[in-house]
Parts: sequence; C-alpha cells; structure tokens
Amino acid sequence: MALLEVENLRLSFTGRDGRRVEVLRGVSFSVSRGERVALVGESGCGKSVTSLALTRLPPTDKARIDGSVVFDGAPLSGPHPRIAYIFQDPIASLNPVMRIGRQLREACETAGTDPAAVESLLEQVDLKDPRGVMRSYPCELSGGMCQRAMIAMGLAREPDLLVADEPTTALDVTTQADVMDLVVRLSEERGMALLMATHNLGLVAGRCHSVNVLYAGQVVESGPVAKVVSAPLHPYTQGLVAAVPRIADGRANQLRDIPGLVPSPAEIARLCGAEGGTSCAFRPRCPKARPECGRAVAVRAADGGCRRVRCVI
Repeated sequence: MALLEVENLRLSFTGRDGRRVEVLRGVSFSVSRGERVALVGESGCGKSVTSLALTRLPPTDKARIDGSVVFDGAPLSGPHPRIAYIFQDPIASLNPVMRIGRQLREACETAGTDPAAVESLLEQVDLKDPRGVMRSYPCELSGGMCQRAMIAMGLAREPDLLVADEPTTALDVTTQADVMDLVVRLSEERGMALLMATHNLGLVAGRCHSVNVLYAGQVVESGPVAKVVSAPLHPYTQGLVAAVPRIADGRANQLRDIPGLVPSPAEIARLCGAEGGTSCAFRPRCPKARPECGRAVAVRAADGGCRRVRCVI
C-alpha cells in the first residue's frame, strides 16, 4: 500500500458570479514510503493547489473538494502530524517580527519535540552558524538561509511525508541546486517520502523517482523520471523538456518555448465543456493537434504499463 494515494481529486471555487469554477479535474497519483515524486507544469497548471488540497490548507479550505486522499491507509481531510510542508516563499511564510530561534522552538513544541533540538535541526540543514541564525530575524537572512530554516521547521515533526511546494522560488540557480540536494539527502537519510511541486524539470531529473506532469488541472503524463525526461510522450511534456536550457560545445542553445498561455479555469470550461469536460485543454497550443483531440481523451497506459499519458497520439 502506498503512503499517499490521491484518486480523482477535483477541486472548485465559487466565482464572482456565483458559479463553481473547477481548478483540479480528476488528479490521481501516489507516493510510496521513501519515494520522491514530482508535480511538474507551468504556473497555473494546478501544482500548488494540489499540494495544499491534500491537507486542505488555505485557500483550499474554502473550496469544494471531491475525490479520495488517503494517507497511510486512512482518509485525509485536514493537517496531519506526519506531513510537513516547505512553502515557496520562505520570507513570507516566516513571521517577520520573531527571531528564527523562537519560531523553531514553537515548531518543536507543537510537534512534541524537545525545543533544545533547534540548534541541531539548523546544523542538519547545513547552516554554518546556527546560533547566529537563531538570533536573527528573517529579513537579516538570505532567501536560501530562510528556506533552510523552513526545512528545519518541517523536520521538527520528523514527518513521513515532506511536501515541497516550489521550494526554490526566487533563489539563484546555484542555491536552487543546493537546496534540492539538501532535501534529497535528508529524504534518503530519514527514509522520508517527498512530494515536490516545481516548474523546473532540470531540478527533477536525477533527484526524483517519478513525475506527474500537470496541465490545466489534469495529469497529462506520469511515469519514471528518467523515461519521461528522455522520451516524453505527451506534446506538452515534449515542450517542457525542449524548453530546458542546454549548453553544447561551450555555447548555450537558443531557448525554446511553448506558444500561448495556460488557460484560466473559466477558459477551460469554455474550451472543454461543462464541468471542465474531458477533451484536451492543450490542443489550442499543441503543434500535433487533431480533430479527435476535441472529443473525450482518456488516460492510457504506455511503455509496458509503467507510464500513463492523456493523449490520442
């Protein structure tokens, strides 16, 4: 049995006109114990909302949620002591008028951990001057240091699952890699499962075991990271892989992009029909679109059953 099982997760908010606007349209995936799983896609595809909806954190506590979320064999309908989060904006997530040490001690007390372990937690996330960090306010630390402090707060609970929602946002490239390597190392050392939401496929490759590619609130492709990155099946995944910067012969290749924008939830309803529909929302941007893409597109198994893709091609 998987540690986390998400089946047909659907989430909708009430719009300004009083109508329901569906944001997630049947998201399904699982995370096994000790496994590192990624949710990948452009901004607006549903990665963060999916991560927050697992435990109904704001703003998803105001939404209508359908489907099944099961953690360690039991239905999950709110925060869980064995699930910890790293949020994408650590400076905004930390209290600006409290020193880091006080915030970490509160996290330890809430988790039932000895508050004296704060310094040790900061050492575990490779902060070179833990006592100096404890005396500091968030504004006195760099973004990378604040993110490491947030990771330390998550570790205070000794979680079985760490949910990292865009953990490298606003960090420089070198710091991004350092933070991700730290999270992976801690996951391996503690046998902790990791669910990471990111738009950066380069951070996923070599660090996660499997990946779920989201577009317009649906998983359009899933499977082992190595297979999905090396031979993507869905045209959207192919576009994401092609957009990753590469350097050949000492020179950077020309950057490629995916024309157009991710449709808003209201646009998805118009594009795919009532309640989000089942036709492909990517077809207006897809270079391989066919007439049948406007009809129902089901998820199918591929590559011997180890991968799944929502595409007629």
